Amino acid sequence: MNYPHPIIAREGWPFLAIVGILALALQSFGLSFLSLLAWILFVFVLQFFRDPPRYIPSQKNAVVSPADGRIVAVERTDDPYAQREALKISVFMNVFNVHSNRIPIGGEIKTVDYFPGLFVNADLDKASTQNERNAVVIHTDSGATVTAVQVAGLIARRILCYVKPADTVEKGQRYGFIRFGSRVDVYLPVDCVPKVAIGDKVSASSTILAELVS
Repeated sequence: MNYPHPIIAREGWPFLAIVGILALALQSFGLSFLSLLAWILFVFVLQFFRDPPRYIPSQKNAVVSPADGRIVAVERTDDPYAQREALKISVFMNVFNVHSNRIPIGGEIKTVDYFPGLFVNADLDKASTQNERNAVVIHTDSGATVTAVQVAGLIARRILCYVKPADTVEKGQRYGFIRFGSRVDVYLPVDCVPKVAIGDKVSASSTILAELVS
């Protein structure tokens, strides 16, 4: 599913409309202070739902970041969604990051599984296994398996995913959205070469997380 990047994510339009109408109504009634607060909220919602187009690296073996944010984990662990040992790289998104999620590498969607769960701080390691999440397993043309897991956070209450099994996807393609703070875990083959470290800031589609071994 290709997405035209209209600068503001379509998921934000209802929220912008509600807050904008509220701000105008308060202003029309002469409630200056309350209308100012509403306009400040409008600006916050506007920046939260921004969805800019991004540069996508052309290297076929490059796995790109599925989200904007900060690297909070680079570790060898089990991938419970593809039943294998894997290298996990986790990106934490705060409320000021772009929350549009992108496909980390092109291929075919094998499975899409939703898991209900808790809403603990997504910056914590236990969020990967305890929080509400949605896992997408991708098989690349070269035979590698990459799993991208959208994880809800402390405030996030809605994970949106627009792909389904058997879909063919492209690297950098927009495939989902998480509202109001969260993380995305990427599980990679253990022999891949990581290109980021804990604490690094990354950009969706543009930052290379790792390179697959050809």
